[in-house]
Amino acid sequence: MTKSRKSSVHRKTQETDILVDLNLDGTGKHQIKSGNGTLDHLLVQLSRHGSLDLTITAKGDLETGWHHTVEDIAIALGRAIHEAVGDGRGIIRIAHAFVPFDETLAQVILDLSGRGYALVDTQLNHELVEHLPGDMVRHFLETLAIEGKFTLHARVVYGQNSHHKAEGLFKALARALAEASRISPRTPDQIPSSKETLR
Repeated sequence: MTKSRKSSVHRKTQETDILVDLNLDGTGKHQIKSGNGTLDHLLVQLSRHGSLDLTITAKGDLETGWHHTVEDIAIALGRAIHEAVGDGRGIIRIAHAFVPFDETLAQVILDLSGRGYALVDTQLNHELVEHLPGDMVRHFLETLAIEGKFTLHARVVYGQNSHHKAEGLFKALARALAEASRISPRTPDQIPSSKETLR
């Protein structure tokens, strides 16, 4: 592979200051400081199980709650994924993963299509995932897909424990993203679209 699939995105607003460094062809190295230990843990799963090298540092107006910080991390990370994928030449493009976590089964199907769309069912609603509001998991995944310009279908098939539901979804996302962004040994120079573009 000749092209580096690395990206760096800095998003600074009146509410947050987010820096994301991403290497799609990494080994799962990570340094993540979001300010929320639960979100850090979920993002570590994305890095480790997706073999992504990922650095995220975030400062946010936490006195207003977690919404701004979670949303802006998802925006920056989504943009970093889109930038690292580039024109998509050679990628598998479409992939899925089922991940079991004790009593929970999570499913993610994604298409690095160049079009942002998300359909997410976390079965978390108003539950807390440790220190993270459960609905922020849904919002993070939807924002990530829209800003990353990929199609995402993610759901908890069944489960009871809120931590297991959230972590199962992030592990499934990691595995599906790793496969979809993988370079095909059979068609490494082709853009996987009959239109010859993913943009």
